[in-house]
Amino acid sequence: MALKQSEIKVGDTYSERLVEDLKRTQIVQYAGASGDYNPLHTDEVFTTEVAGYPSVFAHGMLTMGMTGKLLTNYVGDGRLTKYGVRFTSQVWPGDTLDSTATIEAIRDEDGEQLVDLSVQTVNQEGRVVLSGTATARIDD
Repeated sequence: MALKQSEIKVGDTYSERLVEDLKRTQIVQYAGASGDYNPLHTDEVFTTEVAGYPSVFAHGMLTMGMTGKLLTNYVGDGRLTKYGVRFTSQVWPGDTLDSTATIEAIRDEDGEQLVDLSVQTVNQEGRVVLSGTATARIDD
């Protein structure tokens, strides 16, 4: 399913819960899938005793990927033409993440209908952990 210009307007939002109670296992699985074995994400002793953090934490790209799934759930597979984010806070084991995409503009570019979105992912305390923008093709 894809977004249709006739069914949306600027200011519309779409929200999803990305993960409830993020598990350390999920972080380690992402390390394996991505090949990013930075010890900050996988080694509790290194992270706490050497780096001085309270715990291991999720890869920014894991948060970006989960947020990207929200976007494709909303606009449809194969529709994103641009997606960029800024990581604003760490994501810890046990966090619950919710994300919201907001339609900022609907426009025509070179005969193609596009929607510009802002996206924000927050943890269970309401702290923004990721903010970004995306553009997607939409149907008339």
